[in-house]
Amino acid sequence: MTSEIMTIKEVATYLKLKEKTAYRLAAEGKLPGFKVGGSWRFKQDDIEQWIENKKVNVSQ
Repeated sequence: MTSEIMTIKEVATYLKLKEKTAYRLAAEGKLPGFKVGGSWRFKQDDIEQWIENKKVNVSQ
């Protein structure tokens, strides 16, 4: 099982957000990510799971 690693720019594009918004969400711990050498990285599987969790929470 492999998961693509995305940069802040890629995750912002994927979620159709501005980079600044994606960075803020990651820094606040609201977007699942991790830092490598001071730069944010995101596993695509984690982002997709986060989306699914958000969809479930909204429909309740």
